[in-house]
Amino acid sequence: MVASPDNAPPDNDVLWARSLHYSHSGSPGLIGVSVGVRAGEILAVTGPRGSGKTTLLRCLSGQLLPEQGEVWFNSVPVHAMGALARERLRRDRFGWIGPEPRLLDELRVWENAALPLLITGATHRAAKRAACEWLDRLDIGGYARKYPGALNRAESQRVALARALASEPAVVFADEPTAPLHRAERSLLLRALTTAARSHGITVLLATHDEETAAAADRHVPLLDGRPAAAAAAAAASPQSSFPHPPEDQAACSLSA
Repeated sequence: MVASPDNAPPDNDVLWARSLHYSHSGSPGLIGVSVGVRAGEILAVTGPRGSGKTTLLRCLSGQLLPEQGEVWFNSVPVHAMGALARERLRRDRFGWIGPEPRLLDELRVWENAALPLLITGATHRAAKRAACEWLDRLDIGGYARKYPGALNRAESQRVALARALASEPAVVFADEPTAPLHRAERSLLLRALTTAARSHGITVLLATHDEETAAAADRHVPLLDGRPAAAAAAAAASPQSSFPHPPEDQAACSLSA
């Protein structure tokens, strides 16, 4: 599906999605979610566990194809791309950090941080330089030549953040990146992410159920039961008028500013 001229993505939205629907083995994951994210914006996707935050980030990043709806990145229809094109998009333009660092034990710390660059064909020297620069900025440079087994959980998560930033992505998807950390460590990682985003003009989509973490964002998008929170509340108040998949002529619930 291609957007008509009247419904084309706004020029200042680096990411834009309309009326996304997705289900997990028949259980609704997203129901009619629309969102626009401006270039350089830090957007928090909030809600309790199971509200659809991860599913939304995975649809926006091209990891999942929505069953209905559209996803656009810089006016390019991600929902119309094939699997290889979406993989290249994630590799070349997107960074990802989740609640688990997922470092490779057989690689040194700098090699883990440099992995996205090495995969894209950057020279060993250039990849190492970029990775070590980010490790230094995140106060983890002293561990560059060590292996992940020498790190604690907070240090490993900072390496994961360096890996997400090393290729200078246009967008970083941060899925509960502070969830496994203690409060002081959460603050340190969040400050590092937001400082890097603002200094380099990186757009960030931050999924979190933590109010303090969400407070670092420019804007919030609350989800509940796979819907915009306001729509979920309305559906709960009037269950007889709730549709798992709204009619095509019904306006999509929009979370765009």
